[in-house]
Amino acid sequence: MKLLPRIDAEGGAEWLARTATLCLIDEARLSPKPGLVDSRGNGAHHDLTLELMERSAHSLTPTFQALAQQSWRRPADVALRQTIGRLGREGEQQMMAATGGVNTHRGAIWALGLLVSAVAMSGGNAPAQEIAATAAKLAQLPDDAAPKLFSKGLRATHRYRVPGAREEAQQGFPHIIKLALPQLQHSRQRGSNEAQARLDALMAIMTSLSDTCVLSRAGLEGLEAMRHGASAVLQAGGVASKAGQQALAELDARMLALNASPGGAADLLAATLFLDRMTTPYLAN
Repeated sequence: MKLLPRIDAEGGAEWLARTATLCLIDEARLSPKPGLVDSRGNGAHHDLTLELMERSAHSLTPTFQALAQQSWRRPADVALRQTIGRLGREGEQQMMAATGGVNTHRGAIWALGLLVSAVAMSGGNAPAQEIAATAAKLAQLPDDAAPKLFSKGLRATHRYRVPGAREEAQQGFPHIIKLALPQLQHSRQRGSNEAQARLDALMAIMTSLSDTCVLSRAGLEGLEAMRHGASAVLQAGGVASKAGQQALAELDARMLALNASPGGAADLLAATLFLDRMTTPYLAN
């Protein structure tokens, strides 16, 4: 397990914020991702670019640092939950200012923000499952100041009666703990390079996630196409294999044809990379 370079609130918070930002950038640059912004281009988006995603990530560094500072060695209680909610909303405003009003990382602020806080609550030293469980405790607590208006994601969860980002966090991020992290480690162990292993982890998330970004843009047809296509990539041997690469290209083409972009899965991949860096010494720096 990786220990924080300095075990005080200031140094630890700065390190956590920098790490969370780097994970957002790593996710954005990872290629080829089906329907998503990556180093090749804009995917299914007309208002997003890689440069915009990176600018957004950097704009969130102060938010992640404030979250870590406020959470350092504190217990999960309503007061902390409401502080986290307020800082997250302020971070969203900073993100929107940096991107000219484009929603680049709203879902990532929720997932990564909770996980940054959870790591800080432990003083920087806890296994991934414990971090996720602590984040779940926070997510289950009420935040009376949270806006009552429905986002696109919330509308999709109600329309299709599926769990969304809120439920994923409240359940301890099962798509990360049970799917993405094991797949990431498995792909590394069988010789995949880091980009291939991370793409396999993304596929693992996409095999079962009720991605509200896909549902909002392409309905149940898009969701089934995403799940089926991601499963086909892994069944073909993953992205390290030629058959897996072909299946990934077919999934990408299908997502683009449906104008679907699995942004929810991308947010969880960034969170996966963050948890991985917390517990894998050679990546945590």
